[in-house]
Amino acid sequence: MVKSTPPPTSYKTHKELFVSGLAGGSITEINYVTAVAPAAYILTSALHSRLEFFADYGHIQFLVDFGLNVGAILLATTTYADRPLLLCALLVGPALLLLAQGQTVKKEGRQMKKTARKPPKKQVEKAVEVKKEIASVGLPKKAFVTTYRGAMMAITCLAILAVDFKVFPRRFAKVETWGTSLMDLGVGSFVFSSGLVAARPVVSGKASPVSGLGKRLQSALRSTLALLVLGGVRLILVKGVDYAEHVTEYGIHWNFFFTLALLPLFSTLVLPLTTRLSSPAISPSVFYTGLALTIATLDQLALSKFGLLKFVLTAPRHSLGLISENKEGIFSFPGYLAIFFAGTAAGCSCLPSLPNHNTALGLAKWATFWITAFYLTTTISGPFRLEVSRRVANAPYVFWVAAFNTAQLAGFTLVEKIFPQGGPSESGDPENSQSRVLTAFNDNGLAIFLLANLGTGLVNLSFDTLGAGTGKALGILGVYAVVVSAVAVGLQMGGVRVKL
Repeated sequence: MVKSTPPPTSYKTHKELFVSGLAGGSITEINYVTAVAPAAYILTSALHSRLEFFADYGHIQFLVDFGLNVGAILLATTTYADRPLLLCALLVGPALLLLAQGQTVKKEGRQMKKTARKPPKKQVEKAVEVKKEIASVGLPKKAFVTTYRGAMMAITCLAILAVDFKVFPRRFAKVETWGTSLMDLGVGSFVFSSGLVAARPVVSGKASPVSGLGKRLQSALRSTLALLVLGGVRLILVKGVDYAEHVTEYGIHWNFFFTLALLPLFSTLVLPLTTRLSSPAISPSVFYTGLALTIATLDQLALSKFGLLKFVLTAPRHSLGLISENKEGIFSFPGYLAIFFAGTAAGCSCLPSLPNHNTALGLAKWATFWITAFYLTTTISGPFRLEVSRRVANAPYVFWVAAFNTAQLAGFTLVEKIFPQGGPSESGDPENSQSRVLTAFNDNGLAIFLLANLGTGLVNLSFDTLGAGTGKALGILGVYAVVVSAVAVGLQMGGVRVKL
């Protein structure tokens, strides 16, 4: 009797299996890996404040900047994945030596040696626009916020492609249902970062209850429409080329752009409440933290007590049409909304420039609050003990993302205190943020994220990523990272800011 052989598995199926059924890794390891970003910030800050290395930004400065702030993250998530603390030590060590030596190069001397150079017209125009924007909102640009958001964007852009290579550890890829991973943290951090900058009108006192609501809604609708279009384009492209996708991530049709599209509307509708409910006892930070906590708690009740969790995890995919086909994307949105408002709360705490306001201490207090909330829901035994799930964005996931990002912000703030920076230069150069690469990622974050998605698709359609060895994988990832970074810096230097 001849045994029948099973049909060969398609490459698409292999790729889907490669990112399916994963359990993630420990939060401690994730903290070690992500500590590379603050460590790189320390060294770039030391190079700038002690040697003024990035004052005249050219090709060499770009390569060093890229290597420290993007290349180091790539190494931390690949070849140094098992020893991230060693990489951190290699970055911090030289910075400590520079710190011990003190200011070795005086700014006056550098200016005498420099050849006078007229800044490009576009950079001057960009500088004027930045000053006008800051004046209109009433908030100065803060280096640690720019660096935090830029580093978050850099690691996100790297991970969405690196995950398709074997050099990227499987424990860093998104988990199936329960657990924690680097990429699970990444999507939440993206939303948290968006909420952070959404605090600007609150902090500047422009969140009036009635006046201006119509204009703000129009602006929010434009952002929503743009993101919906991007999500639709991504959906058509993915389905059109039969691209490998993990259905349990967001659903059959839903993608991350659709989640982002809904956030501006909710943020705009909530904004007027801050002036109605704020008081000496209820600051904007307290208000938005309470809002995030309330949404996460109610969402968790719906998941645990009213059968929503069972529906998302076990209901047949086509039982309720589009709702069940996209159940993960639809029903994880309340959790992401809570994360967004947690980011707004952090923004209300760190964006103001007030006398005697200790930003690091304030952020540390809020980080402690979120860490405590996470500990209470995941560690203490009893009926309320829960596990983290990015798939449904439950309460522990919300608390974890909020705790991590608030603590990261506090850490970046401390670095800025050790290496104080000046304001933007007359040419529009981001001297207050040291890294032009990270500044560029921050200035055009969503556009660069879109470019990274397109680049990821192009690489996957052009190469056998599963068959690539370590050397080839790092080569492809390195070229991809350089291209994305160069485009970002090119846009920034040209004074181009893509608003979506």
